[in-house]
Amino acid sequence: MSQFDVTVIGSGPGGYVAAIRAAQLGFKTALIEKYTTLGGTCLNVGCIPSKALLDSSEHFHNATHNFANHGILVDSPRADLERMVARKNEVVEQTTKGIEFLMDKNKITVFQGVGSFETATQVKVTKADGTSELIESKYSIIATGSKPSSLPFATIDKERIITSTEALSLKEIPKHLVVIGGGVIGLELGSVYKRLGSEVTVVEYLDKIIPGMDGALSKELQKVLKKQGVKFMLSTAVSAVERKGESVSVTAKNKKDEEITLEGDYVLVAVGRKPYTDGLGLENAGVELDERGKVKVNEHLQTNIQNIYAIGDVVAGPMLAHKASEEGVLVAEQLAGQKPHINYNLIPGVVYTWPEVAGVGKTQEQLKEEGREVKVGSFPMRALGRSRASGDIDGFIKIIADEKTDEVLGVHMIGARAADMIAAAVTAMEFRASAEDIARMSHAHPSYAEAIKEAALDATAKIAIHM
Repeated sequence: MSQFDVTVIGSGPGGYVAAIRAAQLGFKTALIEKYTTLGGTCLNVGCIPSKALLDSSEHFHNATHNFANHGILVDSPRADLERMVARKNEVVEQTTKGIEFLMDKNKITVFQGVGSFETATQVKVTKADGTSELIESKYSIIATGSKPSSLPFATIDKERIITSTEALSLKEIPKHLVVIGGGVIGLELGSVYKRLGSEVTVVEYLDKIIPGMDGALSKELQKVLKKQGVKFMLSTAVSAVERKGESVSVTAKNKKDEEITLEGDYVLVAVGRKPYTDGLGLENAGVELDERGKVKVNEHLQTNIQNIYAIGDVVAGPMLAHKASEEGVLVAEQLAGQKPHINYNLIPGVVYTWPEVAGVGKTQEQLKEEGREVKVGSFPMRALGRSRASGDIDGFIKIIADEKTDEVLGVHMIGARAADMIAAAVTAMEFRASAEDIARMSHAHPSYAEAIKEAALDATAKIAIHM
C-alpha cells in the first residue's frame, strides 16, 4: 500500500493548488482525479473555456458593430462556431497540460480514478476499468468541487435542455436561447450567444440580476445588456420546461401572476451549483455534512475528523476558483505549522460580460442593513479619456467608505477591464486604506484605473477632478 503525508481528492483550482503547496512544504503528496484531464470544472468546463468563448464572441461582436467606427472595414463577417469551440478546446488542453507539468515538477503522485474513503486514513482509488488500489494518508483534503444545479421539473437532456457544460460545446448558434437564471453563469453564456446572433431571454426569479453583488452594478449591467439586445423577465417563476422535438417550451408566472410561455430552440438552466460529494464514502470516515449537503468545517477548514480537511465549492462560502485556491494554500500551510489567514470579505467577485463587473468588500445594501454610516463616491467611465479612446464608455466605479474613519468598506465597478482593476481595490482594502489614501496615489494617465482615483476623491471629499 502506497503511503503519503497528504492526499488531495479533486484536481480543480483548490485541489491542485493545495497539492502543489503541500509538496513545496516537503509533504509527500498524492492527487486523485476521476477524469482523464486535471483542472476540475474550472479548467475543463468552467472558467477557462467560458472566457475563451467570451473573448471569441467579443471579437466577432466588435467586427460586426464597432470596427467601422475605428476605421476598420470588414465586409459581412461570419461566425464560425465550430472553430470557436475548437479554439476553446485548444486553450483548455494547453491549460490542463500545464497542470500535468506542475504535478511532475513538484513530484506529486497523480492517481486517475474515483477516490473514496475506506477509513479516515485510507483512500481507495477505483479506476475506469473497475480495478482499485488502496493508499494510506496521514492527512486528506477533500476538493471535489460542485456540479450544476437543476430544477425538479426541468430534465437536462444535454441536447436542448442544457447546463453550462453543454453550452460550451454547442454545434450551432441557437436561434432563441432561453436562460433560466440571471446569475454569473447565465449572463456570461447568454452574452456569448447574443453576440453571435442568438435571441437571448433571461428569466430570473428574483427582482434583479447578479443578486449577490451591489445593487447599482445589477441595475447598470441590466441596462447595458438590454442595450446589447438581451431580454429580461425578472420576478418571474418558471414552473415547467418541456421539450417538443427541436424546440423547448418554458412556462412561467410573472409578479402579476400572469402565465407566460416562451419558445426557444435551447434552454440553458443556470440556477447555481451544488457541492459534489457522490461516491466519496464520507460515511466510512465519519465526515459530517450540513443541511445543504456541504462538508462541515471549522475556521481552519478542518472537518469533524481531525486529519481530514475540505476546501472550495464543497464547503460554505462563494463558489469561486480563487477562493478555493486560497483555501488550498491555507490548509497546506497549516499542516506545516504556519499561521496563514484568509479574509473572506476581501474575496473579489467578477462577471466576465462586456463591460466586466467586479466587486469586493461589503455592498451598500449590506452596510445599510448593518446600520453603518457610510459615504459613497462614484465616477462614470465615460468621463475618462481612456474610455473614450477605446469606445468603452459604459459603467462606473463606486467606492464606499466609513463616514467617520474614511476606511474603504467596498469597491464595486462595471467597465472595461474591471476584472483586472479589482485587484487594486483588494490590495488597498487588505491594508485598510482610506478613500483619501487611494485618492492621493498616482494613477497612470490615460488608464481605466484613473476612475478608481476619481471615485475615491468623490468618496472622501466630493472633489473628483474630472466630474
